[in-house]
Amino acid sequence: MIGKLKGTVDEIGEDHCVIDVHGVGYVAFCPARTLAGLSGPGEAAVLFIETYVREDMIRLYGFGTALEREWFRLLQSVQGVGAKVALAVLSTLAPSDLANAIALRDIAMVARAPGVGKKVAERIVTELKTKAPAFAGEATGTIGLKQELGEGVAPAPVADAVSALTNLGYSRDIAANAVAAALKAAGSEADSSQLIRLGLKELAR
Repeated sequence: MIGKLKGTVDEIGEDHCVIDVHGVGYVAFCPARTLAGLSGPGEAAVLFIETYVREDMIRLYGFGTALEREWFRLLQSVQGVGAKVALAVLSTLAPSDLANAIALRDIAMVARAPGVGKKVAERIVTELKTKAPAFAGEATGTIGLKQELGEGVAPAPVADAVSALTNLGYSRDIAANAVAAALKAAGSEADSSQLIRLGLKELAR
């Protein structure tokens, strides 16, 4: 099985690219974000590959990072989500955005992906809620914040904001994700009331 390709870009298509590895051209179907990250024909490229082997074909799916490839696999564990839908989601959302959307149950954000209706988006955020806790840490700032909270060294405004959201009935993980997003928007000097307000705004999206 092919797990990684390292070579030069031979061609970039609408939904795929061709990577030349020592004279052999490999066609890899990729999310739009991955294709946009390629420099252009003749330039060096590295793709993390998911190989599908069937009776009538062998198909390669390529990703810019191993994390994207893991999300591709994880998305397809959801009922009704195949490779095409998983690629559409990863074309629209970066892994950190997808992790946040699932943590905050932001169905509308997932439904932005072409071909992903509200029902499929709802299944994604519902079914992956418990399957993807390890990936949620990729949400910008969240993993560090959760570590600080666990060690009791988080800044007082942050700890107070997470506590306030938890008291409102949100889980600690969801509250931490919301406050991390609020902290990113407001900056490190924000007070607890500002973080709570912005956190609630995140949760209401």
